[in-house]
Order: sequence, then C-alpha cells, then structure tokens
Amino acid sequence: MGGDRPHYYGKHGTPQKYDPTFKGPIYNRGCTDVICCVLFFLAIVGYVAVGLIAWTHGDPRKVIYPTDSRGEFCGQKGTKNANKPFLFYFNIVKCASPLVLLEFQCPTPQICVEKCPDRYLTLLNARNTPEFAYYKQFCVPDFQSDKKQSVAEVLRDGQCPAVLIPSKPLAQRCFPAIHAHKGVIMVGNATTYEDGHGSRKNITELVEGAKQANGILEARQLAMRIFEDYTVSWYWIVIGLVIAMALSLLFIILLRFLAGIMVWVMIVMVILVLGYGIFHCYMEYARLRGEAGSDISLVDLGFQTDFRVYLHLRQTWMAFMIILSILEVIIILLLIFLRKRILIAIALIKEASRAVGYVMCSMLYPLVTFFLLCLCIAYWASTAVFLSTSNEAVYKILDDPSCSFTGKTCNPETFFNSTESRSCPKASCQFAFYGGESGYHRALLGLQIFNVFMFFWLANFVLALGQVTLAGAFASYYWALRKPDDMPAFPLFSAFGRALRYHTGSLAFGSLILAIVQIIRVILEYLDQRLKAAENKFAKFLMTCLKCCFWCLEKFIKFLNRNAYIMIAIYGTNFCTSARNAFFLLMRNIIRVAVLDKVTDFLFLLGKLLIVGSVGILAFFFFTHRIRIVQDTAPPLNYYWVPILTVIVGSYLIAHGFFSVYGMCVDTLFLCFCEDLERNDGSQERPYFMSPELRDILLKGSAEEGKRAEVEE
Repeated sequence: MGGDRPHYYGKHGTPQKYDPTFKGPIYNRGCTDVICCVLFFLAIVGYVAVGLIAWTHGDPRKVIYPTDSRGEFCGQKGTKNANKPFLFYFNIVKCASPLVLLEFQCPTPQICVEKCPDRYLTLLNARNTPEFAYYKQFCVPDFQSDKKQSVAEVLRDGQCPAVLIPSKPLAQRCFPAIHAHKGVIMVGNATTYEDGHGSRKNITELVEGAKQANGILEARQLAMRIFEDYTVSWYWIVIGLVIAMALSLLFIILLRFLAGIMVWVMIVMVILVLGYGIFHCYMEYARLRGEAGSDISLVDLGFQTDFRVYLHLRQTWMAFMIILSILEVIIILLLIFLRKRILIAIALIKEASRAVGYVMCSMLYPLVTFFLLCLCIAYWASTAVFLSTSNEAVYKILDDPSCSFTGKTCNPETFFNSTESRSCPKASCQFAFYGGESGYHRALLGLQIFNVFMFFWLANFVLALGQVTLAGAFASYYWALRKPDDMPAFPLFSAFGRALRYHTGSLAFGSLILAIVQIIRVILEYLDQRLKAAENKFAKFLMTCLKCCFWCLEKFIKFLNRNAYIMIAIYGTNFCTSARNAFFLLMRNIIRVAVLDKVTDFLFLLGKLLIVGSVGILAFFFFTHRIRIVQDTAPPLNYYWVPILTVIVGSYLIAHGFFSVYGMCVDTLFLCFCEDLERNDGSQERPYFMSPELRDILLKGSAEEGKRAEVEE
C-alpha cells in the first residue's frame, strides 16, 4: 500500500527494513531516560518525607470528633474534656465563612461544654446577677469570675461569649434552636436577638452561620448512613462482585475458543439488555400515572440525599427511558455501518485470544495493577487528611496599640503570667485564626498540590508499567515464527523484569507528561468553580476552551503513550524515540487504525456494558426486595442505591481489568502486524510472522479500505 507513495512515507518516517536477526523483543538493551528515573526516585523520597511530616502534625480525628479552639477533643475518654461532649461556638455568625469548609474550624472561640445553653442571656445582663452562675459554664475553662473585670474587658479577652442563645445538640455541636412559625424564622419567640454589644441583629444572620457550620455535618451524617449501609450489605456486595468476576472470566474463556460466536452473542445481548431497560422504565412510568406527587418535576424537587424520592417521579423514569433509547439507537446504527469492519475485528480478537491462551498468567496481572493503585490511593488519601488536619489555633496579643508586643503570637494558658502581660497590662491574648504560622503551615496549600500531583504521577506510572509488561509478553508471542515453540519460557515475567530494570525512567517520563496535563486540568476545574459567580462572559468562554483543549490533549497523550510503551517493550528505545516511531508507524497505516483498532475497542466496550448491565440489574432487583425467593434475605438499607452503585462501579472495574488485557493484546498485535508488513513480504525468504488466517482477512480488509480511500480521493 505504502510502497507506491514514497512521499507519504517520507512525510511520516521511514518504514522498517527487513532484518533476518530480528526475532521480537530485544534482550540486549540498556537503561533509558536515566535522568527522569533519578528525578522520579527523588520525587518519591520527597513524597515520603511530606507524608511523614504530615503524619507528625496532623490528627485525622479532627475530621470526626469536635475540638475546641485549643485543639482539645470534646467528650473523648482520657482527656480533660471527657465529661464535656458538646462543642459550643462563642459567635456562630462567624461560621458563615469558607474557612469552615477548608480547615474544619469556625474562626471564633470554641469550648467543650456539658450541655448546650437552654435559655437566652447576654453577658451584660447576666453579670452581677444569680444568672451568671449558669452563664460562666460557657466561658473559657480558666476564666476567673472573681477577678474584677468589666464586661468590655471580658469580651475583649475572648473569655466569655457576648450572648447565649437557646441551642440544640447536633452531631455533638451546639446549634441555635431555629424554627419557623407561619413562615417566619424565629429563635424562641423572637425574630431578632441582642448580640451582647448593645445592638439587635436579625435571626437570618444566625441561620447563615449555622448553615455553613452545619454543611460539613450534613455531609458527615450522610457518610455515616452510607457507612451503615456498607456494614450490613458488604457481604452481598462482595457476592455481586464475585458474580461479575465469574461472568468476566467465563466470557474471556469462551472468547478464547468461540470468539466469533461470542462477539455476536455479546452484541445481541447488549441490545436485549438495553431493550429490557427501556421496557422496565416505561412500565414504571405507566405505573406512576395518577399517583399523588408523581408529576412533580425534577427541577422543583431539587437535590435530595435520599435518592429513593426520585424513583417516585414519572419524570425520572422518562429521563431514564430517553437515555437508554438514545443509547440503543446509537449502538444499532453503529453496528449497521460497521458490520463489515466487525468481521475484520473479530479476526483480530481471535488472534488475541490465541495470544492470551499462550500467556494465561496475563489475565492475573490486572490484580497487580489494582493492588498497586490501591496503595497509591491509600497513601494519597491519608496524606491529604493529615495535611488538612495539621492546622492549629493561633492566638495574638491585641488591644494595646502602645504595646511593642502587639500582633505577636501568644499562649493563652500562660499569657497572664508572661513577660508580655506584665509589660502590657492592657493587652490580651485573643484567638486570631485557625491555621499556623510556621513554614510548614504556610506551605500547606503547596503540599496539598504536590500530594495530588504525585498521586497522578504514581498512578500513571503503575498503569504504564502494566502496559509495557503486557505489550512485551504479547510481542513475544507475535514475533515467534513457530508458535508457541519459539516463545520464551516466562514471557510475562521477562517483560516485567525488563520494564523495571531498563525502562523505569521512560515510564516515569511518559507518566510525568500525563500527570502535568492532569494537574493542570484539576487547577482549571478549581478556577472554573471560583469563576462561576463572576459575570465576565469572556473569562467563562476562555475557561471552557482551555478545559476542552486540555481534555483533548490528555486523550491524545494517553493514546500516544500507550503505543510508545509498546515500542519500548519491543525495541528498548527511550520514550521520545519510541513515541515518534509509534506515531509515524500509525500514520503510515492510518486506514488500518480506523478500520481495526477502534472497532475492537467498541466491541470490548459492548462486552463491558453487557457484564455491568447484567450484574447491575440483578443487584437492583435484589436490594429492592423484588426477588421473591430471597426477598427476606436482602438487608434493610438507608439508601439502597449505595450497594447497587458500588456493585455497578466494581463490576465495571473488574470487567475493565479483564478486557484491558485483551485491549492491550489487540493494540500490541496491531502494531506488530503493521511492522510485519513493512519488514516482510510473505515469501519464503521473508515470511510473515502473523498467522495465515489473520493475514488473509486483514490484508483483504485493508485492501478494500485502500481502494475505497483511493476512489474518494
């Protein structure tokens, strides 16, 4: 095909020439991209150091249990606040700040108390009255009521709250007992309250503060309910995932011996499963006709944490039915237009089945990738939690402009006996903010970004290692002239050893490029969230364009890296050389890429959809108590969508793990096939390494596509 167009080859590199000594993956190779390998190990050492530092400063219990302004836990055994389980905010209005969501603390003094206030009092009115005996339990623990201090001085020093408001405990925090009466928001019997400084404020300010402080608590309560569902349903979730694994394994085994039949069975089953989904959605839609409340729109209902509410709306089932119908039509149209190319793709899948059959241990390699990814995720998540809980309360010397120590950090427990207090008797040590002033605390944001970046780098490296290992094993199969006699004894282990010994730097290089693009996408998403409230349409348009461009760039880099890793596995060249050679080879065979590679990806996607759809439907009927035989066996749940979604996502990951082996096998065989055509001509002196069956159908299909392309030109 390409021999008649030398200008085309010159534009996209030079074809490989015949080499009688070439027998597949080269064994005598050297280390590649050594500099990047060194940088990668230095980055890992730095990442471990960040984790160790975070673990020494952070305390993940702050995410779960309430802590006062001094970082002491409320209600925990073995602490001085063991008998004080509730957290009380001096001024909850200040909780209406983004700081609450970022650092798990409100920027106001907080203390642990035995019970929440049950009456309305101000310090101004309670001082020097019998009510003050009740009031002072909500002051700081070291408050000395017998000390002659004015109300202004007590408030200035942050020793007592300005006002007490009737409150109720929620998740061990005291929140104003706000309620509505005839549409009017009230606390007690009033719509305003005295702030303790002589002025009255609207209850809505309390609402805003409580909303922000309560935001994380609602999320935590949702998380606790989800955790409860997992504790009672984990056994059945595991069974569902085992069923998905068994189906995937059965499908792969059948694909090994009945590739052609299984592909067509898969296509028909996907169409039938989607068809049943459409039918079920219509039946639910028809059943809800006339039912009270079923005609409420999704927009009017808004977001609800209990997703079961949506299943009682006709509009929900109509949306599901439309989505499934569109998906069904798209798949049917693609099958109609790709019917001839599917036959060619089936031949490639058959050859991939033979390769997998000779390297059966390759089916277990996804478990290695899964284990390594779990380690990356666990380390990233734990480091992120420890970093986010590393903040501490900072107190400053305030309220005495003439004092030379004003603005300096102080310790409230020792301030009154310190040199600063004696030098500045009018000054006080007040809570300033929650964070920290050390170099470590100032670098927390940068450390979080570094944590995310290293997660992307390590995760991409793990995936790259798997791709190079599988590519090396399957390339050993393809370039064996007499299969399997000419194959090495342990092709998978040999490929794994070569990848780690010689090409850690190249894998780190490719992973680094991808990680940089991904961290840029994360930053763009963050900026996009910040710009949502802005009215600058040009900025929004520019942000959308950037997000789209980097999304496309990430997809292209993933495609290029995948093929570059195949060339690394075969030839042992560095990353840039391998990427260039792989790209030029694909460009010289661009028609075959369109005909074969993407059609097989589409067929594998249908296989994954079939497994996920089958297991998902089974999980739905089981957890919603619709299977009569096991109706009493299904556990009671807060949200039945929790185990269902877990089973669906887990089934997809399992199916993707099995099919990813086939996908990498197909990509490797395809690239080897293109090289085989350039190196050899099928004669006795230069025989093809591909099987006769594969040669006949691929060359025939490629010839038809070539003629079609020439006619279009």
